[in-house]
Amino acid sequence: MTSPTPDFFSDPGVIADSRSYFELMRARGPVTPEAFQNTLMVTGFDAALEVLNDKTGVFSNACSVVGPIPGLPFAPEGSDIRDQLERHRGELPWADHLVCMDGKRHQEHRMLLGGLLTYKRLKQNEDYLRGLADRLIDGFIGKARCEVMPEYAHATTTYAISDLMGIPEDDRAELLELIGAPPSQIDGDAVHKIGPDPLISMKPRFDEYLRDRLERPRGDLMSDLVHATFKDGLRPEFDAVSALARFLFGAGQDTTSRLIAMAVLILAEDPVLQQRLRDEPRRISDFVEEVLRYDAPVKVAYRLALADTEVAGVAVTAGTILTVCYNAASNDSAHFEHPERFDIDRPNLRDHMGFGRGFHGCLGAPLGRMEARIAIERLLARANNIRISDEHHGPAENRHYRFEPTYTFRSLAELHIEFEPA
Repeated sequence: MTSPTPDFFSDPGVIADSRSYFELMRARGPVTPEAFQNTLMVTGFDAALEVLNDKTGVFSNACSVVGPIPGLPFAPEGSDIRDQLERHRGELPWADHLVCMDGKRHQEHRMLLGGLLTYKRLKQNEDYLRGLADRLIDGFIGKARCEVMPEYAHATTTYAISDLMGIPEDDRAELLELIGAPPSQIDGDAVHKIGPDPLISMKPRFDEYLRDRLERPRGDLMSDLVHATFKDGLRPEFDAVSALARFLFGAGQDTTSRLIAMAVLILAEDPVLQQRLRDEPRRISDFVEEVLRYDAPVKVAYRLALADTEVAGVAVTAGTILTVCYNAASNDSAHFEHPERFDIDRPNLRDHMGFGRGFHGCLGAPLGRMEARIAIERLLARANNIRISDEHHGPAENRHYRFEPTYTFRSLAELHIEFEPA
């Protein structure tokens, strides 16, 4: 850390070592004012649960992607800003997408996707994922080394969501480029931080896919989505369906690739655990859960207080943006014994916030879990003595890892490993 109270949203030291920052803030209390962006950092497990499980509607998801940056497009007035928010909602970043919706609109659009990401569909995709992992490993197994991010983690999730949705293979690289930098990338393109639809550049392509499937359904997820209806039998507007498809593609490959990469890093640094999972492959699911608790791919989420309220006994005024720190809550010693230890045998293994909680918990969590489990399962089956490359990351006593400059996500920029083919 570069100072006793570093800036969570811009300090490179925090990006590299967010755990120390969260410990510093949580030591001051479960809900703590943050000086640089005037947000409240919610770091305690119970306090985070209180916000995420809110049933009163006092906390809005309207700012959930970029948080306090660039700020609200209006000056909050009075003890209740619901009417103000609705007048200005369309001016907020990502306003056109599911992740920033509230209330009935959010519920209806979430149910459209939830009805398609069924257990049956995911199970049908499992054999494809296993074959995909093996094909990717075939590409680097002979080298006895791998750059995990592009060659395995990112490739796995991009091909997986593309196959599930029915996106042509030749289009995938271009679509990823159109997504641009993560929305909370400190050095990223401003276009991808602001505006109600930062995925607008992908719209013509997805509109083409969806219109084609209106005429000729193909049995893929986009075919089902474009023919889906709300509970009352009415069809959503075409542009709303296009937004759902684009958001699903973006979110469906990004977060899980970060999860897979962190899982490989942890395994490569722990040969005892690595061998245990080879001997007990059924515990790989537990391993994935502990990765989600220990160092999850999404560090924080954001909520906007719509009325004067309180969290964990701390007063919260209307218009305050709360930064709900998933990784801090999942490492709260008041809830997890010895949270600094990576332990797949802990009794409350799944009681983490790696995929969020409440009405806005990650819709794709079952798919993400399955992708990560299979990716680790196949890598362990085909590579022995997986280890971190000293050449790229330094010796064991002095490791260095580079993370993408984003304040929301925990994203390795690169991860080089070596191994012996099994």
